[in-house]
Amino acid sequence: MAHEGLKSSAPHVVPATTLGDLKDWGDQPDMIEGQSKSSGVLLWKNAEGTSESGLWQCTPGTWRLSLPSDELCHFIAGRATYTSDDGEVIEVKAGTVVHLKEGWSGQCTVHETLRNVYMLR
Repeated sequence: MAHEGLKSSAPHVVPATTLGDLKDWGDQPDMIEGQSKSSGVLLWKNAEGTSESGLWQCTPGTWRLSLPSDELCHFIAGRATYTSDDGEVIEVKAGTVVHLKEGWSGQCTVHETLRNVYMLR
């Protein structure tokens, strides 16, 4: 089984940077330009559905983003630009860690297929 580590007491996937067997999560909503497609692996989600962690990948494109909760992202591949509604620009690439706070809104432009490890709360 490709994701045997998900059954662990500490859910995990190896290798996170190149793992190929990702579940199709569909088109990215609120597209502005292009048609980004998301895929990933859910590592954990609490019973209330208010917290989760996983591995996410997204193909190039630009879309609107409004976060209903905090999101911590460790980018492990690709390149993107996050631009907040007030004009702040955050460039991300492999090795970047970003904490987007609840209520953050703006747009995301994926320049090269992006992959991150994330946690929502």
